[in-house]
Amino acid sequence: MAGIVTYLIAFVLAAHGLVHLLGFTVYLDLATVAEFPYKTTLLGGAVDVGDGGVRVFGVLWGVAAVGFVVSAGAFLTDWQSWRWLLVAVTLFSLALTVLDWTVAYAGVVANLGILGLLLVHLRL
Repeated sequence: MAGIVTYLIAFVLAAHGLVHLLGFTVYLDLATVAEFPYKTTLLGGAVDVGDGGVRVFGVLWGVAAVGFVVSAGAFLTDWQSWRWLLVAVTLFSLALTVLDWTVAYAGVVANLGILGLLLVHLRL
């Protein structure tokens, strides 16, 4: 049976995925979040991807959300390849948060933290 730390880690990973739903809903213009405004620009306003491009960006945030929830389940069930799945989804998430760093800077920090912990874990 998994210990409390295992459940806590799985919860944090799933919660990180659920936070990605903010990007999904905002960029698909499904909801308004004051701290996460709808816009069509990335990289601090340097690149305008247009309405269609930002909707694709929103879908990618949804993919990251699903990826983290699946990674949490894979970790919880001790699936053999959970580490590589988590590395992949975290790198994907890091790319998304860097593209929108003006509002997703906390996600950049969270992703770097996850990658750092994974690096330590893989070396043990």
